[in-house]
Amino acid sequence: GHINIPYFKVDNNTKEHPTKIAYIQCCGSMSEKKGWKKYCSSVCCMYATKQAMITKEHGDLQEDIFFMDIRSYGKEFEAYIHRGEDEYGIKMHRGARVSNVEENPDKSLTINYTDDQNNGVSETFDIVVLSVGLAPPEGAEEFAKTLGIELNNYGFCKTSVFKPLETTRKGIFVTGAFAAPKDIPTSVAEACGSSAKAGAWIVKKDFTPCAPKKYPVEKDVIGKEPRIGVWVCHCGINIGSVVKVPEVVEYAKTLPNVIIANESQYACAQDCLESISKAIVEQDLNRVVVASCTPRTHEPLFREACRDGGLNKYLFNMANIRDQCSWIHMHQPEAATAKAKDLLRMALAKAALLEPLVGSEIPVTNAAAVIGGGITGMNAALDIAAQGYPVHIVEKEKELGGYARNFNFKEDGICVKDYLAELIAKVEKCPLITVHTGVTVKDIPGFVGNFTLRLSDGKDYPVGGVLFAVGAKPYEPTEYNYGKDAKVMTQIEFEAKLKDGYNPQNVVFIQCVGSRNDSVHYCSRVCCASSLRNAIKVKMANPMANVTIVHKDIRTYGFREELYQKASCLGVKFLRYPVTNDMPAYDGKSVKAFDSTLGDYVEIPVDALVLATGIAPDRENKENLAKMVKVPISKDGFYFEAHQKLRPVDFATEGVYVAGAAHWPKFMDECIAQASGAASRMLTVISKDKLISEGIVAGVNEALCDGCGVCVGCCDYNAVSLVKQDDGSFKSQVNPGLCKGCGCCVASCPSGALEQKGFRTKQIIAEIDACLDYPVGGE
Repeated sequence: GHINIPYFKVDNNTKEHPTKIAYIQCCGSMSEKKGWKKYCSSVCCMYATKQAMITKEHGDLQEDIFFMDIRSYGKEFEAYIHRGEDEYGIKMHRGARVSNVEENPDKSLTINYTDDQNNGVSETFDIVVLSVGLAPPEGAEEFAKTLGIELNNYGFCKTSVFKPLETTRKGIFVTGAFAAPKDIPTSVAEACGSSAKAGAWIVKKDFTPCAPKKYPVEKDVIGKEPRIGVWVCHCGINIGSVVKVPEVVEYAKTLPNVIIANESQYACAQDCLESISKAIVEQDLNRVVVASCTPRTHEPLFREACRDGGLNKYLFNMANIRDQCSWIHMHQPEAATAKAKDLLRMALAKAALLEPLVGSEIPVTNAAAVIGGGITGMNAALDIAAQGYPVHIVEKEKELGGYARNFNFKEDGICVKDYLAELIAKVEKCPLITVHTGVTVKDIPGFVGNFTLRLSDGKDYPVGGVLFAVGAKPYEPTEYNYGKDAKVMTQIEFEAKLKDGYNPQNVVFIQCVGSRNDSVHYCSRVCCASSLRNAIKVKMANPMANVTIVHKDIRTYGFREELYQKASCLGVKFLRYPVTNDMPAYDGKSVKAFDSTLGDYVEIPVDALVLATGIAPDRENKENLAKMVKVPISKDGFYFEAHQKLRPVDFATEGVYVAGAAHWPKFMDECIAQASGAASRMLTVISKDKLISEGIVAGVNEALCDGCGVCVGCCDYNAVSLVKQDDGSFKSQVNPGLCKGCGCCVASCPSGALEQKGFRTKQIIAEIDACLDYPVGGE
């Protein structure tokens, strides 16, 4: 979003922009103090960093963030923090403890704090921003009482690890921050998951589905002069603080074919969308242009408004005056306004030549494939089957369960192995689920609604959608003489030994082994909580045991902060070493590490050295599957979703979804919730008898096609093929179910036989002419 740099008052007559801004994390959170929240709000570290980065784009400011532990545990979060430090120059004060903030006579503020080496420091800033965290919504108790559901100790909706989307009352489900503080991608995925749970519930109750939405008959625009309506959006201050929107509106009124031109505070708001639909009818509009933000996120909204007004949705065009004007030229309002006029003029020129388009009907196979038979895959399969659709689970190992078979701990008082056994039994008893163990996927040809699942046993199965739940694997350490020294073990191995009665006296946990280093940049998310859980077990069994956790940051976000607090109360010691220093050393008898608090190295005797190893992607397996359906993999080796916030469990390839550790390292409850989210998205496809493809796809003029096949080789989506004709020649053919409308084949065709609907040559030329301010269609 857009941030206006705030002023601070020097006196009643003088205001100045700040040059130094401080952010203090965890204000009112993560403390036993009266009135403070004991939990971590999960999102504040990233919010503060984002605000600091955006603010830096407005000017040369000094920005400092003070925190005990930076909790950048999510997907690409660690890279984002490093970007803030390295590219934006944000100063991160790790391990800082702020004691107080004092106001000075000149209205500046002095922060008194203890740094990570226990030195008392004072520094003056113009503005101090407090990260105050998230609290349950007002009226939560009354709301819960009305619904007959329970709240947890913190006032949020009570859930459980193995049923993260279910409340304590059957048939009532929860999603988002009412269950616990969480970010947007998690909330969106959970929202999808809750809809799957609710859908399964109403299926059991023989619920009559709502009638599909009805649209008015589309008006005939063929052969009629363009009558264009224009809406220019302020987007609050995102656009309006830079671009002179009223001036752009007045300019629009002078352009050819424009019947009406309006400005809107938020064009995507429901009242404005309704006004667009109404104007189409009342003003007899046959084209609509909106100048606002990006079509990547908002175009579907405006297209829907056009349909509601009886206009073909492809008779709509957008000018992106946010990303391409107000954001990129935020310090040049005159130039940004002039450019907005240019973009609007171009959009209008193209809009006048737009044609109604219709997508193709695609029949759908009402069955699903889930690749991976771990906790994520099995939960997803059960959610799909619960709504009456067949599911194929493909597991490369000889039995279901995935890596969870190695877990020896309890969650919510239930042993994970007991839960896993119950889950497997449910899957095996479900008549709609077919389990294929000991086989791998050889290929997945096809497109949304019509895939073929080809297995290594030679069998093929038609499915409408595919869900990747292939998980990840633990990093295999080479550090600390692992595998050769019996005292050195991983968390899983240590956990198993504790279950068998192992009772060491001196235990050291080393965090971030295989994570957050030069070769593996990300945080593996689960390691800190695992170490704390095992450290607590050791202290509970032997209160006199010496337990030390050597760490960079402790990342017990959300309600997992309870583990941190409990371990501290039991006497577990925490030794923070600088991110810039080498990892702690081990000589077979003791661990030597730099203690930031002491400012010197310390030696800790060791009976058991436990390595908190990270979670690593199964790159070979992931890459093989990715090639089959043309989905991307991040540089870290995890699958890339279509959009981190808007489509967190979808791939760009329609009909293919992702959940669990294949997407990013996660806890079990997060994997289960995301599995339900991906199942819900799958159900939006396989529950239909047919789909309507996108109208903006490539088309072939067979009279011009010479069958050279250049277009086939350049298509990343396998949408173009050569089809043999009756005379023995070959012609290109585009599958609208696979085509993404990228235009690569159109650009590659040497004979001009391919053309992109919605981006025809005459439409593009009209835009170019308008850009150069030539008469449309001129020389």
